[in-house]
Amino acid sequence: MKHRNHMSIHLFALLALVSLPGTLLAKGDPAAGKDKSQVCQACHGLDGKSIAPNYPNLAGQHESYLVKALADYRAGRRSNPVMAPMAANLSDQDIEDLAAWYSSQDGLEDLSIN
Repeated sequence: MKHRNHMSIHLFALLALVSLPGTLLAKGDPAAGKDKSQVCQACHGLDGKSIAPNYPNLAGQHESYLVKALADYRAGRRSNPVMAPMAANLSDQDIEDLAAWYSSQDGLEDLSIN
């Protein structure tokens, strides 16, 4: 019986860990992301605020969205002739760091209150 209770506790702990929101499990480093963002700055600006209207603002975007978008560009699930080669050689850690950097910047506004 003791063995069964021990297994139940481990299973419960594993299920609790898996159910945590992605932001609690994020391992991106904003400072490393800032360093890695230099090539991104040509289109997305120094802090993620785009230099032109045809490039999206990344500043303040949700971290989980940025991780998914970059991973999708890298995997070819999302197509863009500029972003596909930019994301092709990013590691998982690069993606996490970039997402952490851009999501930590001021940017998105709640337009519903204006």
